[in-house]
Amino acid sequence: MENKKTSQLKNFTINNEQQAGLTTNQGLKVAQDEFSLKAGLRGPTLIEDFHFREKMTHFDHERIPERVVHARGTGAHGVFELYESLSQYTKADFLNDTSKTTSVFARFSTVQGSKGSSDTVRDVRGFAVKFYTDEGNFDLVGNNMPVFFIQDAIKFPDLVHALKPEPHNEIPQGASAHDTFWDFIGQNPESAHMIMWLMSDRAIPRSLRMMEGFGVHTFRLINTLGKAHFVKFHWKPVLGLHSQVWDEAQRTAGKNPDFHRQDLYEAIEKGDYPEWELGLQVIPEEDEFKFDFDILDPTKLWPEEEIPVKIVGKMTLNRNVDNFFAETEQVAFHPGHVVTGIDFSNDPLLQGRLFSYTDTQLSRLGGPNFHQIPINQPVCPFHNNQRDGMHQMAIHRGKTSYHRSGLNNNQPEPVPVDQGGYEHYQEKVEGRKIRGRSESFLDFYSQAKLFYNSLAPHEKRHLINAFSFELGKCKSDLVKDNAVALLNHIDRRVAEEVANNINAELPKENFESKSTKKSPALSMANTIYKSDTKSVAVLLTGQPDTKQLTNWLKVLTEHKLNYSIIAAKMSSLENNLKITETFDTADSSLFDAALLINNESTVQTPVLEFIETTFKHCKPLAVALSDYQVLNQSRVNLETEGVYDLLQTDIRQFIEGIAQDRFWIREQ
Repeated sequence: MENKKTSQLKNFTINNEQQAGLTTNQGLKVAQDEFSLKAGLRGPTLIEDFHFREKMTHFDHERIPERVVHARGTGAHGVFELYESLSQYTKADFLNDTSKTTSVFARFSTVQGSKGSSDTVRDVRGFAVKFYTDEGNFDLVGNNMPVFFIQDAIKFPDLVHALKPEPHNEIPQGASAHDTFWDFIGQNPESAHMIMWLMSDRAIPRSLRMMEGFGVHTFRLINTLGKAHFVKFHWKPVLGLHSQVWDEAQRTAGKNPDFHRQDLYEAIEKGDYPEWELGLQVIPEEDEFKFDFDILDPTKLWPEEEIPVKIVGKMTLNRNVDNFFAETEQVAFHPGHVVTGIDFSNDPLLQGRLFSYTDTQLSRLGGPNFHQIPINQPVCPFHNNQRDGMHQMAIHRGKTSYHRSGLNNNQPEPVPVDQGGYEHYQEKVEGRKIRGRSESFLDFYSQAKLFYNSLAPHEKRHLINAFSFELGKCKSDLVKDNAVALLNHIDRRVAEEVANNINAELPKENFESKSTKKSPALSMANTIYKSDTKSVAVLLTGQPDTKQLTNWLKVLTEHKLNYSIIAAKMSSLENNLKITETFDTADSSLFDAALLINNESTVQTPVLEFIETTFKHCKPLAVALSDYQVLNQSRVNLETEGVYDLLQTDIRQFIEGIAQDRFWIREQ
C-alpha cells in the first residue's frame, strides 16, 4: 500500500547501524571517543578539545520544551482510505477520490501530566491526526471525548493553570484530584458536561487502540457549488470501545507506566494494525438553529440519534516511528491546517485555538520554519515568499521574495479558486463588538444529565466512585461543597452519594436537571465486542501437560489472541514452548484475561494474588486444576459468570468470554 509520507521520510533517514567511520558533525574522522584531551594523563582537560565541546554542547541542547499540555504522547504512521465520495459535501480531494490512499500520522496523548508521567492516569486523551493530502496537510486535532471544559478560548489558560500541579508544591503529577482543579470546576458550571465524561470510564481507556476520537469542534464542509454544511468528525475504533477499572488503572501505572505506548507499539510490530473508521455528523447550514442546543457550543455534543454518524473511511496505523524525537516529539499539529473544502465555524474555543497553536510551535520548535522539519512537511510541493528565520533548511534561489514582482513575472503567483486555490467561506457576519456569551450557550446541565442517563448501571457506579475518589483527595471543604452543588444541578442521587462519601454539605434544595433523554451511543456497554488482539496471561505452577497446553495456545492464536506464559522462573518447556515472564515481572492489570494451570496441592501466593485481582477486575478467568480445593480459601468464585473450567469446557467458550470483556455482576 502506497505511503507517500514514508517514501518522503526515507530521504531524511540516517542508518547508524551500517558500518561507517565515526566523525564530527563537520565530517572529520574521529580517532578516539572515550577520553577528553588533557594536559598529561592526570592533568586538566583542554578547551581546545573541539570534539568534546561539540559532543557535550549537542547533548546539553538535546531537549526542547515539552508541550504545555499533551506532553506525554506516542504516535505512529498509517494510511487513510475513503469508502465513498463526499463530493456532495466538500471539494477536499482526499474526501472525494476513493482510489487515493492518504498518508497519515497519528499522535495520542494525556493532557495534564508531563512527559515522565504515567499512561493510565484518569485524564482526557489527545487524538490528533495529520493527513498528508495531495493538496497540503490537514490536521484533525481532537480528543477522546466529544466536548470540552470551557466555551471560550480566553479561559483556556485558567483551566490549564487549575488543572496542572499546584504551583506551591508541584503536586499532583498527571492527576486532576486536587483543590485547584475542582475549585475551577465548581466556579465554572459550563464544565458540568465535560466533568461527567472525565469521571466516567472514558477517562481510563484499556488501550489507545480501543478509544474513540472526536474533532470536538464544529467545522464547515464546502462543496464545489459553494454550499456549506456544518460537520463534526468522529473516529470509531474497529476493536470497540473499552476501558480499565480504576483500581486496575492505578496498578498498571505502577507496574508499567508505559502501558499504552507499549501496547500500541507492539501491536503494530506484530501486524495487529489498529484501525478506526472516520465518521461525519453533517448538518445543512439552513438547519443551524433547529436543535435544543447551540451547535457551535464546544461543551455540547450532537446526539447521534438526532444527527447520525455517517461512516466514510478507515484509518490504519501500520508503521512505528524510526525515531521518537524526530517524529513523535517534533510533529506539529494545528487545527488551522486545513485544505480546500474544509473551513471553520464561529465556535469561540476553535477560534482561539487557531491562534494559540502557531504560537505554541514557535516556542517549542525554535522559530517559524517548523514546517520544514521532515515529519511536518507536506508531501505536495510548497512555494511562497517566506524567507530566512531560525532553522531555515531551504536554499532559495532568485532575487525576489515578495508579491507582486515584475522582476520574476509575479512568481509564485496565487492560484485561482477554480484551480484549487483556498477560499474562506463567505459567511455573512454582522453585530456589535462585544465581550460576552450567547444566551444559547447558557444551558450547562441538560447534556450532562443526558450523559448520565445514558450510562449502564456499572458505569454509573464507577462515575460516582470516581467523583468520590477525586473530591476525597481535596483538602478544602469549600471546594468539596461547591463541587457537590454542581452535581446537584445534574442528578440529585449522584450529589447525595458523593456528599455522603466525602462528608460534604448537600444543598437543601434539589436543582436537578429534568432532562430524561438518553443516547445509547454514549454508553460503552453498547460497543463492539471482539477477542482480537487481546492478551491472555497463562499461569503455570508445577509441571503442565505440554501437549494440552500447546493445543490451547494454538486455539488462542487462531482467534488472534496474544499470550504470555508466566511461571516462577523463565525456562524452556517441551514443544518449543518458553516461559517468557515471571510472577515478579507480570501483573494481572497488564492482561485482559488469565488462564491458570495448576497441578500442585497449593497455589503460590503471587499466583493467588494474580487470579484474585483478575477476578476482582471482572475479567475472564479460566482454570485447569488437578485439585479444586486449592482455591477454597481464595476470593475467587469458580461458579460465577466469566470463570471457565477448561477440563470440563471447550476453550472457545473462554475466548467468547474474552470477547465479552468484563463480567460486571461480580462487582455486586
